[in-house]
Amino acid sequence: MEQIDKANQFASLHQNGDPLVLFNIWDAGSAKAVAEAGAKAIATGSWSVAAAHGYADGEKLPLDFAIENIRRIVEIVDLPVTLDFEGGYAESPDELKTNISRVIEAGAVGINFEDQIVGGEGLYSIEQQAARIRAIREAADESGVPLFINARTDVFLKELPADETEEQLNQVIERAAAYAEAGASGLFAPGLRNADMIQRLCEISPLPVNIFVIPGVPSNAEMAALGIARISYGPAPYRKMIEWLRSEATAIYSQ
Repeated sequence: MEQIDKANQFASLHQNGDPLVLFNIWDAGSAKAVAEAGAKAIATGSWSVAAAHGYADGEKLPLDFAIENIRRIVEIVDLPVTLDFEGGYAESPDELKTNISRVIEAGAVGINFEDQIVGGEGLYSIEQQAARIRAIREAADESGVPLFINARTDVFLKELPADETEEQLNQVIERAAAYAEAGASGLFAPGLRNADMIQRLCEISPLPVNIFVIPGVPSNAEMAALGIARISYGPAPYRKMIEWLRSEATAIYSQ
């Protein structure tokens, strides 16, 4: 029941105009620090988790390691925990169901699930990704935990640093509708920076919208006014921490 309660609590934190802010972490120690700073929920970032353990992003971190890492994070903080699960470490719906069952068993109450083909080119078709999301929802329903599936679409991210286009926005809106019908809980549109498009997406999307903090994105207060429900910092916290560590070590070793 505690995991179900945390899952419901996590979902309730996604309010249009009053966004949940996630300062992404990578291990139990960083999770504890962010929790003590006043976070309402804890979110991993796949890039940060991989880098912190000597791996490249893109599901290069072994699945067993990823599961054990999220288990330890869940154990160390008394907050809802969501896992950046990339492409789910699987292509087929059946394999996805198996992997999602492991994530839920480890105590997570949410995942990021992206539609780019990890290790391949481009994005899954809308039909393919919708089927994958349905499989995840089925696995969650079978577990009894209302897993928050944050459906990430890389339509905008794939085209950086080009300006966002109306065609891209229309693609994201189409995917939002299909992903919602398939059982997704939220829509993550990393790479979207245009304030007008952010507002329109929030107004049209049937799912609460998550935006990624990168250069050119409106401030958190501005995004709240635009209707955003979730703000993520991705690898930025880890990168800043490593820059500080490298700078301090350089100063010591250069004496």
